[in-house]
Amino acid sequence: MSKSALLVMDLQNSIISRYASNPEVIAPFQQAIEAARTHHIPVIYVRVGFMEGYTEVHPRNKMFGRLAQSGIPAGGEGMQIHDSVKPQPGEPVITKVRVSAFAGSTLEQILRAQEIDTLILSGISTSGVVLSTVREAADKDYSITVLSDACLDLDPEVHGVLMDKVFPRQADVMTVETWAGSLA
Repeated sequence: MSKSALLVMDLQNSIISRYASNPEVIAPFQQAIEAARTHHIPVIYVRVGFMEGYTEVHPRNKMFGRLAQSGIPAGGEGMQIHDSVKPQPGEPVITKVRVSAFAGSTLEQILRAQEIDTLILSGISTSGVVLSTVREAADKDYSITVLSDACLDLDPEVHGVLMDKVFPRQADVMTVETWAGSLA
């Protein structure tokens, strides 16, 4: 029998702030978290974060190299999980140092320790953490479901292509409502 976990990825203050003009975008994440908790599915939070001084970031890294040069505190408020999806006591918050949820984190050890073989993915951004995690999770032989409306990307066209054409090759893609309905 399979055992699932919901991954809530990169819903940190600095990332959610890019979508502040439309607070309704958080609702599907909240619904997915509530459905997982109701059905005793572990909720695991993943965030990107660095040590003081960004010692893990090489200057050649186009994405994180600019962040290291920005002067933004490595462990500041921007790196914390947004209050609208705040973890409950006992729900792990894993820190990664690259795009994939597995990169430089303890995610795989936690999944193995809990005998989880099925991942339900949600996160910001579709073309970043979700794409990288789908690819790596598939290579690690996890069963994967991507919650299409609990993933966001600043480019709606890229989001659509990934959901319609790329992810279905390695994952089931469905809405939060469809997934939650399948749990009953």
